[in-house]
Amino acid sequence: MSFELNAVPLLSRSAVDRAEEVRSDEQALKGGWAEARLLRVNRRGQVRFAEGALVLDAAVEFSAEPSPAAVFLGIGEGRHLWAVRDNELSGELTDLRMLAGGIDDFTAGLLSTAVALLNWHDKAGFHAADGSATVTAKGGWSRVTESGHEEFPRIDPAVICLIHDGADRILLARQHAWPKTLFSILAGFVEAGESLERCVEREMKEEVGLDVREIHYLGSQPWPFPRSLMLGFAAVANPEQPLAFSDGEIAEAHWFTRAEVRAALSAGDWSAQQEGVRLLLPGSISIARTIVESWAALD
Repeated sequence: MSFELNAVPLLSRSAVDRAEEVRSDEQALKGGWAEARLLRVNRRGQVRFAEGALVLDAAVEFSAEPSPAAVFLGIGEGRHLWAVRDNELSGELTDLRMLAGGIDDFTAGLLSTAVALLNWHDKAGFHAADGSATVTAKGGWSRVTESGHEEFPRIDPAVICLIHDGADRILLARQHAWPKTLFSILAGFVEAGESLERCVEREMKEEVGLDVREIHYLGSQPWPFPRSLMLGFAAVANPEQPLAFSDGEIAEAHWFTRAEVRAALSAGDWSAQQEGVRLLLPGSISIARTIVESWAALD
């Protein structure tokens, strides 16, 4: 029984105008700096949040002109939007995971882009080929060496897959570090020289020992922890095949009925600490929740 996502994943709903044409226009970047707004993000991905919105400072309070430490995120309400790493943040701090479903599309897009881009810059100070120092260019969307070698932000693709039996059951698993009642669908990084479909087959076999078939793409979501892209799939497996946790990441996995999953969805998410609850599912920030909800909605 195939299905499609019944909603766009939270972090895929960005309403930010990324204004790519402005990145290479130094005069435009300088001209917009006077009225620009700046998002400050610490190394934990935390930002200031007040009265239901991100706190954005005047960019000129940080520097008179666009700073090499800042990254251009796009344009909102006619103003340029930038982000910068600031580990001295104080006040009411929050992050994407804590905000979960309580943010609008603009905030989701702005914050997920800022976190991913700044995370890349933290690790990209030297060129991978010769070790030479790099500096930011194009509003923070590339880094170049003195000799002109240019590198662009790294994105690490990962698959996330809901395994079902073609009827009324899905397989949910728990990692060792998770609470005893928190389960989710399975995920893993794409390897070099590997297609997405083959990655689904390999990861599902490695993590729970199942041979999957009828692999079906569902949708994607940025996942800036630190700079991934989650590609969602569904696949069918035989529930009679023995489970095997060969790569050591999974502590346990079980088949759950649609009724059990619906009950868990109605109970909330992983943050709900309820007595006697057997199953808790990821929060709305993750595409895993959207995938499970879409499968559970089938008649």
